[in-house]
Amino acid sequence: MTVTGIVLAAGGSARLGRPKQLLEYRGAPLLAAVLRVARECHLDQVLVALGGAAAEVEAAVDLSGVQVVHNPDFGSGCASTISCALDEVDLHARGIVLMLGDQPGVRSATVAALLDVATPDASAVCRYRDGRGHPLWFGRSIFPDLRRLHGDKGVWKLLESGRVPVLEVPVDAEIPLDVDTWDDYVALQAQDSR
Repeated sequence: MTVTGIVLAAGGSARLGRPKQLLEYRGAPLLAAVLRVARECHLDQVLVALGGAAAEVEAAVDLSGVQVVHNPDFGSGCASTISCALDEVDLHARGIVLMLGDQPGVRSATVAALLDVATPDASAVCRYRDGRGHPLWFGRSIFPDLRRLHGDKGVWKLLESGRVPVLEVPVDAEIPLDVDTWDDYVALQAQDSR
């Protein structure tokens, strides 16, 4: 049984006003930092889902070793991106690790801890000091539930619904920053310079 990582990077960056995947972070595009972490996790398959600014992202970001999935309906929310990516998940995968393409502070050790508890019949979330956060695990048996989601917050609604088993992985850190607005980006840069 294998494990697939899905990096969600299809958003249109409406709140930011420019493609957040391409913001400079540590001398490279922001998405490149997330993909570097995904590669460090030794996942059997890594998918990166693109939508908004896909052509620009493909021209600027090193996508070696990852499979690109395009979501033409990215404007309808994250759920449609997950559904598109699920179509490309290896048939032997016991589940997926869901990572955000705008959250470069996730560590490979956090993904490893998530995989330590992962089963094909459960989901898992990271329990940071200040709350639950990504990355997330979804076992194969939960894929049909993921396909029924709509909008942007569907994953969290599923996790909070009680319909699927949810395991928690303690992580001794704050939830890594993700970039939705310019203020988020400024905060990420400030945190990185400490």
